[in-house]
Amino acid sequence: MGCKSWRRQAGRLVSTIAALALGACATAATRPVAPPAPKPALWKVADADTTIYLFGTIHILPRNMAWRSPVLEKAIEDSDELVLETADGIDLSKTARIMMTMATSPGLPPLAERVSPEKRAGLQALIKSAGVPAKMLDGMETWAAAMMLTAMSFRTMGYNAEDGVERGLATLYGTEKKPVLGLETIEQQFSFFDSLPEASQRVFLEGTIEDPEASRATFAAMLRAWASGDTDAIARTFDGEASLTPELRDVLMKRRNAAWTDWLAKRLEKPGTVMVAVGAGHLAGQDSVQEMLAARGLKAERVQ
Repeated sequence: MGCKSWRRQAGRLVSTIAALALGACATAATRPVAPPAPKPALWKVADADTTIYLFGTIHILPRNMAWRSPVLEKAIEDSDELVLETADGIDLSKTARIMMTMATSPGLPPLAERVSPEKRAGLQALIKSAGVPAKMLDGMETWAAAMMLTAMSFRTMGYNAEDGVERGLATLYGTEKKPVLGLETIEQQFSFFDSLPEASQRVFLEGTIEDPEASRATFAAMLRAWASGDTDAIARTFDGEASLTPELRDVLMKRRNAAWTDWLAKRLEKPGTVMVAVGAGHLAGQDSVQEMLAARGLKAERVQ
């Protein structure tokens, strides 16, 4: 496969946080996991003239998996605009260009040398199953190689961001001519990983190397928890994620949640109804956006 083709494939990494959230889950369940009546978690933060819905998403889904409930449909209908983690990530070609620009550096050691000896066989198996050229990965920074392997492994199983919640929501709002905005840019999202010390990047890479059966079980459990709105189970999944070192958790979760909390507090000063859709892990457990809002005296009411 040529370089241009692989740049197009890299564009499928619509959200860097999708790769993180799925972390070690290099493959996905092949059986349906959605309950008959999906109810992913939804909150509302409101004052006299402003309503902000907080919707926890999952960035990739099995094709045709149901996730829209009557409550969510009403919130979508009532809201004037959609705010995602990043809106420009919907442009896959732009995402590919930015990622490939930031992901490559000269003089890197082979990727196999960036994992511990006991992980090398597993890495080679993952590379083979993902169908990614090893030479291409050798030229990528460690964080980018980890995300590429994760995303391409999912694609070989028939799962990708094009079937995720963000793409579905963006299409809905675009059809209604409602604005689609972003809390961050794609450059910012990639920079969170790009700025990490190499040691943290290697921990992240090793976290993607998992037994396929364990990966399937983990991803299936995450999907069930998300579809049923079980935020406790979502929090436990993130707490048990091997690739989320304390440094990664601080950079990719806590700091971003704090920045988003600032945005939400300021947005309440402007009238209107807004749907804010971010990864479900940001709305569950310790240091969640809701906890940070509560610290400011702002209540997030669970509505689904």
